[in-house]
Amino acid sequence: MIQTLTVLGATGSIGQSTLDVVRRHPDRYRIFALSAARSVARMRDDIAEFSPRFAVMTDAQAAADLRSSLPAGCRTEILTGGDALSMIASHTDVNVVMAAIVGAAGLLPTLAAAEAGKRVLLANKESLVMAGPLFMQAVRAGGATLLPIDSEHNAIFQALPQSYDGDFAAHGIRKILLTASGGPFRGYRAAQLESVTPAQAVAHPNWSMGQKISVDSATLMNKGLELIEACFLFNCVPDDIQVVVHPQSVIHSMVQYCDGSVIAQLGQPDMRTPIAYGLAWPERIDAGVQSLDLFSIARLDFTPPDEMTFPCLSLAKQAFNAGGTMPAVLNAANEVAVDAFLREQIPFSVIPTLIARVMAQHEVQPVQHLADVMAADQWARDCALAQSATVPGRVNL
Repeated sequence: MIQTLTVLGATGSIGQSTLDVVRRHPDRYRIFALSAARSVARMRDDIAEFSPRFAVMTDAQAAADLRSSLPAGCRTEILTGGDALSMIASHTDVNVVMAAIVGAAGLLPTLAAAEAGKRVLLANKESLVMAGPLFMQAVRAGGATLLPIDSEHNAIFQALPQSYDGDFAAHGIRKILLTASGGPFRGYRAAQLESVTPAQAVAHPNWSMGQKISVDSATLMNKGLELIEACFLFNCVPDDIQVVVHPQSVIHSMVQYCDGSVIAQLGQPDMRTPIAYGLAWPERIDAGVQSLDLFSIARLDFTPPDEMTFPCLSLAKQAFNAGGTMPAVLNAANEVAVDAFLREQIPFSVIPTLIARVMAQHEVQPVQHLADVMAADQWARDCALAQSATVPGRVNL
């Protein structure tokens, strides 16, 4: 049976990789809906190729521009706004939702897909970071199938027993080994980070990613967010997870067992592999990715992360352990800090300082409803913006 697919964040790197896998299997998948923020030209091309029923642009002007640029007779309906995102994620005609919107903006439509019982391919880690307990409850209540698409979590999923139900002891699991490339500044000392530029921070040595995720990788916040995500996905706590810096990005993550075994998933640093696995699971399909040439790799290196120079990883652990609204605050403060850095308003080294200041001012509240998460998110953004005006090295543009 042909699977109908909504791609949230279609014009980003994950979205485009998803469409590349889909075009290789026209007998298996059909695009029902696409979404983007402002990338009109890319969306127009994707509409011409895949003929989705709906295309959602979250920016109203971009939606108007897209509408006017489409040829007469185009049957794709152009929509805008958050309600439209949730509609295309939960529509009864949709089987699979690729959740690839970056940041907090992806939470509501991803949650809608879970509540509607879809197969959710989760590339939006913020959904779990911000609202992990609520999101996992929505998955259970809606009967959704949740498959992680981040390469690390996808690797862990593959390395765990098929019968894994969240109980480490029952399955002989000692630890999850979560790999990290170390980003472009691996090996830097704190003083060297004072003068790094946005262009340097987004130049990831192994992966092709958007600007925000690339900066998160450079600060190790991406690994911190992934650690929180892993805790919710696999029912564990930070002490059950060891972050391992592996600069080759060949081993995507590992699971350590009580008999001394370590099961790893290896592959090229290409997101089409976990995307294809999520689309076809429990089968496997061609992703357009070449197999590893182990002879050309020759060596694999592993080192512990430098949490003194890159404190964002420690901040993420603190946020998870604090619980309640603190992970949402961590995420929101980070988004504001990264945006300020990309605008060249604050130095790279101030990103964790700003996040720590916001976390220190927050009084943790329990999360019982989505409104609790959204209120904490807004408070943290307001606090981070106010704090960013006073941090050392601030540049007022």
